[in-house]
Amino acid sequence: MNPALEKRNELLAQTVIRGLESRNMKGFYAKTKAEALDLALSLIPEGSTVTMGGGVSVHEIGLVLALKRGNWNFIDRDEMTDKRAAMLAAYDADFFLSGINAMTRDGVLVNIDGNANRVSAIAQGPKNVLFIAGMNKVCGDLEHAMKRARNVAAPVNAQRFGLSTPCAKTGACMDCTVPDTICCQILTTRYSKHPGRIQVILVGEDLGF
Repeated sequence: MNPALEKRNELLAQTVIRGLESRNMKGFYAKTKAEALDLALSLIPEGSTVTMGGGVSVHEIGLVLALKRGNWNFIDRDEMTDKRAAMLAAYDADFFLSGINAMTRDGVLVNIDGNANRVSAIAQGPKNVLFIAGMNKVCGDLEHAMKRARNVAAPVNAQRFGLSTPCAKTGACMDCTVPDTICCQILTTRYSKHPGRIQVILVGEDLGF
């Protein structure tokens, strides 16, 4: 990585972490995906029940594979026949893992969901929520974070899942209400009622989309 960009990411991450702390959340910074994996595993005690919604970033740092191979009870929705049971199990999990669609410099998190299993678990249920987020997810303010979530993350996800939405065809949000829309619920997390329940590992590399 370019040294100037690396320095910028480190400095910006500290600003975001201070913002998270002011909102009753915890923030950490890892320069690389490998460091992020080690950090994530150190935050999740062995024996914990762990599950997740969608989360490309979680996979990209190798966390899912490590949890499956290690001494953790990882509930993999993709491997379960009863998807609803897997989703419901998330609400009583020790740790819920997720990526972030966008976030602000001062620590506000923005996530968009179709079925709401992910955003509902972020809001309430699991004892801990651990986000993995590349520095590419950080935006200047809430307006820009919302635009990023709807015009970058949502179109790519729609394309990834082969959905028939206007954004999948144009690459930009059309504020649609078609049956395939995945922008059904938008969760803005501006404060955690429970100290430290929400933790964010910021990674000095681009992750997800």
